[in-house]
Amino acid sequence: MSFDLEKIRGLFPVLHQEVHGKPLVYFDNAATTQKPNSVLDALSNYYLRDNSNIHRGAHALADRATRYFEATRETVKNFINARETAEVIFTKGTTESINLVAATFGRSFINKGDEILISTLEHHSNIVPWQMVCEERGALLKIIPINDAGEILVEEFEKLLSPKTKLVSIVHASNALGTINPVQKIIQAAHAIGAKVLLDGAQSSSHLEIDVQALDCDFFAFSAHKLYGPTGLGVLYGKREVLESIPPYQGGGEMIKEVTFEKTSYNEIPFKFEAGTPNIGDVIAFKSALDFINDLGKKNIKAHEDDLLSYASSRLGEIKGFIPVGTASQKVSVLSFNINGMHPYDVGMMLDANGIAVRTGHHCTQPLMKRLGLEGTVRASFAVYNSKLEIDSLVESVTKIARIKNK
Repeated sequence: MSFDLEKIRGLFPVLHQEVHGKPLVYFDNAATTQKPNSVLDALSNYYLRDNSNIHRGAHALADRATRYFEATRETVKNFINARETAEVIFTKGTTESINLVAATFGRSFINKGDEILISTLEHHSNIVPWQMVCEERGALLKIIPINDAGEILVEEFEKLLSPKTKLVSIVHASNALGTINPVQKIIQAAHAIGAKVLLDGAQSSSHLEIDVQALDCDFFAFSAHKLYGPTGLGVLYGKREVLESIPPYQGGGEMIKEVTFEKTSYNEIPFKFEAGTPNIGDVIAFKSALDFINDLGKKNIKAHEDDLLSYASSRLGEIKGFIPVGTASQKVSVLSFNINGMHPYDVGMMLDANGIAVRTGHHCTQPLMKRLGLEGTVRASFAVYNSKLEIDSLVESVTKIARIKNK
C-alpha cells in the first residue's frame, strides 16, 4: 500500500463524522487508535462464519477458527521478531501482561530484601503491580529519576543497580510525554548484574520498529487497541527459558495437560498462560490490524507521525500562553501541553466543542505529574491517519482559547 493519506483516511469509517457540528479531529490515539475496515470486517466475519471455540473442536468451524487464531500468533511473532510463536501469549492488554509477570515471576523470584526498579515516567499499570509484589514479598521498589525535559537520568539509573536488583520494569515510550527511553542501554546494564527486564511497549509498539531479539528484553508487553486493533486484547512476549521457569498465571481449561483430583500437569507455553476460552474474534481481527501496519511500513508511518509532531510543536509553540510539557530529544508522536492559567480539563472541553478529541488529566501517571509539579496536561497524540490540516484546526482552536484567558 502506498502512503496516500486520503486513501488511508478512507479506510477508517469513524473519522468521517461531525462532533458538535464540526468535523471530527481525533487526536486521542495514545489512548486508543481507530480501526480500519479490514479489522471491522475480520471481526464481523468471524462471528458470521467461523464462531467456534478453538484448539479442542474436531469440526470445520473449530478448525477454521483455530487456524485463523494461530495465524495471528505467527503474525505477532514476526511483528516483534520473537524466536518462536511459543513466546507469544495473548492477554487482555498491556495491564494484564504486566500483572501476569508480577504474579508469576514476581512471586517466584522476588524475595525479601530484593529490589525492583521502575522509572518516574511509568503508567500506573507498571507501578501498582510491583508495589503489590514488594508488599507481599518484602522487597523494595526503587524509582529511576528524570530531568525536567522528561528524560531518564541514565547515570542515576546505573547507581541504583546492585546485586539486589532482580527486575527492571520500564516503559519504552511514555504515554504522557512521548519520551523514548534508552532501553538498549538499560537492558544491557540490568543484564550485566543479573536482573531481568520487562518493557512496557504499549506506546512504542505502534510507533517504533520492535525487535525483541535485538533488544534482548526478557518480557515485552503491548496492547492491540493502540495498533489499530480491537480493545480487550494484548500480548506478552517472554523468552522461552524465562516463561518455562515461572508458574501459570491462572488455572482452568487449555492451560493443562492432565487433571486428576490428586495432581495437575500443565501445558506447554504459550498455552500454560492462556487459561479458558480466549478472546477469539478479537485475536483473529488483530491480524488484519498488523497486516495494515505491515502493508504501509513502520518506517513510513513513523516518518509521517514525526512530521506531524514537528509541525504541531512548531505551530503551537508560537501561541502566547502555550506551555509544552515533555521536551525530550527523542519522542513518539505525543504532544502534552498546558495553557497558562487554565485547567487542562477546561481546555479539553473547549477543544471538544470544536470537534477536536484530546486527552486531559494525569494520563494514569500521577507520580510523574507530581514530579513535574502539575495537576495534569492536555495531550494531543497523532496516528497514521492524521493530517497537518487537522493540526491547523487544533492550532486555531488553541489560539482562540489562549486569547480568552489572556484578555
